[in-house]
Amino acid sequence: MIPVQGVQNQTIAVLGLGRSGRATAEALAAGGANVIVWDDGADTRGAAEAQGLHLADLTQEKSWEGVSALITSPGIPHLYPRPHPAIAMALKLGVPVDNDIGLFFRSFATRDWDSFDTMPRVVAITGSNGKSTTTALIHHILQQSGRPTQMGGNIGTGVLSLEPAQDAEVVVLELSSYQTDLARALTPDVAVFTNLSPDHLDRHGGPGGYFAAKRRLFAEGGPDRAIIGVDEVEGQYLANQLSQGPTDDRVIRISSGQKLESSGWTVFARKGFLAEWRKGRQVASIDLRGITGLPGAHNHQNACAAYAATRALGLAPREIEAAFHSFSGLPHRSQTVAEINGIRWVNDSKATNVDAAAKALQAFDRIRWIAGGLGKDGGIAALAPDLGKVVKAYLIGHSARDFALELGQTPYEIAETMEQAVAHAHAEAQAGETVLLAPAAASFDQYPNFEKRGEHFTALVEALKT
Repeated sequence: MIPVQGVQNQTIAVLGLGRSGRATAEALAAGGANVIVWDDGADTRGAAEAQGLHLADLTQEKSWEGVSALITSPGIPHLYPRPHPAIAMALKLGVPVDNDIGLFFRSFATRDWDSFDTMPRVVAITGSNGKSTTTALIHHILQQSGRPTQMGGNIGTGVLSLEPAQDAEVVVLELSSYQTDLARALTPDVAVFTNLSPDHLDRHGGPGGYFAAKRRLFAEGGPDRAIIGVDEVEGQYLANQLSQGPTDDRVIRISSGQKLESSGWTVFARKGFLAEWRKGRQVASIDLRGITGLPGAHNHQNACAAYAATRALGLAPREIEAAFHSFSGLPHRSQTVAEINGIRWVNDSKATNVDAAAKALQAFDRIRWIAGGLGKDGGIAALAPDLGKVVKAYLIGHSARDFALELGQTPYEIAETMEQAVAHAHAEAQAGETVLLAPAAASFDQYPNFEKRGEHFTALVEALKT
C-alpha cells in the first residue's frame, strides 16, 4: 500500500466503495486522515460498515462539515451527463474533488528515495484501444530485462494498493479517460497515447471532451518522454502541440501501417516489421510476424508503443525483441490458447463490438469464426469487408439469427451454444486454419461478462487436448 501524503488529521470523504474506493480509504487512513465514506449501494454500505468504515451520506450537506476533500471512484460521473449528487454538493461547497490517481502521483515519491542510486519512474498509458495490452507488454519487457517493476491502475492492482517503490523500479500504469479527466496531479516520467476512437462520449460531453481527458496526461504532467500514436488526427495534433520542432526527440511518434519519415524519433510497423528511426536513419528493426502473442496490425501498434516506451527507459532493441517472443498476450484479447493438429485456437472474447471484431478478423487467415451474443445497435453489417478470410461462421447466443442475415455469402451455422460451436469447429477445421472467438457482441445473454465467456471457450478447447 502507498499511504497518502499530506492528509494528516484531515477529514477526507471517499465516494464509491468498489476496488479503488476501498483501497483509497485504506491508504488515506494509513496517511493519518479521518476517512468518511459513501456508496449508493445499500449492500456495499453495509459491508463497509462491517469493516469499520465510517459512513456519511454525502448527498446531504450536513455530512460535509470539516471535510477537506472528496475522492471519487472513476466510474462516477463528475461533470457529464450530470454530476453525481455528492459531487454536485462538493462543487457547491467548494470542496476539492480528486481521485486515487491524483493521490498516487502526489504520494509516490518519499524521503526513502534519497538513498536510492536510481530514481523510480512511472510510465502511464492511455488511449482508446490497446491500453491494456501495451501496459502488460511494457511490464513484461521490464520483467524479462530484470528491472524491478509493478503494474496497476485500470489493469490489475489499484494504484494505491501498489507497494512503495524500490531503487530503480518502474511502475507501469494503464489510465482510462475517467481517471485522467479528474486527477489533480499527473506527473508520469513517460506517457503513452495509443490511439483515439469514439467512446464514452456521454461521459465526456462529446468527442472533444473525450480527447481533452486523454490530453491532460500530457498537458498537465509534462512527461520527460511522450509516445504518441499518430494514425489519427488527434494524435498528430497532440504530437505537434508537445514538440518544439521536427528534431525534438522528447516526442516519439508511433504508427501501425505508415512509414514515419522525419528527423526526429519514430517507431512504426509496416508489413509485419517494426522499425525505429532516429535523426533520419534506421537504427533497429524487428520481425513481428512470428510473434504469437502479438498478432495483427492493432497488436503491432501496441508493440510499437511498448518498444518506444522501453527504449525511452534505456533498454536495448534486442532485449526488447527477446521479450516480445515470450509475451503470451492478455487473456481474452487475441490470446492463442492452443494449437491442436495444426489448428490455432484464439480467444478474443473482449471483442464485444464491431471495431474490435474487425481487428481480430484482420489478424488471421482462413478463419472459423465463433460470433454472437447480445448484439449491439447496427449489428455486424460493417464487418462485410473483413469476411473474406472467414471459411465458416458459427453463431451463438441471442443475436445468432440476426447476425446470419448480415453474413452475405459467408457460410455459417446457428450453433446456439459455445459447446456446439467449439465441437463443430473442431470437427470441421483443417490444419493451417484458425478458430477465432471474436463475438462482436456483449456476453450478457449467456454469461455474466466477457471474461467468463472467454474462460468457457478456453476450457472447452483445453478439453480437446485429452
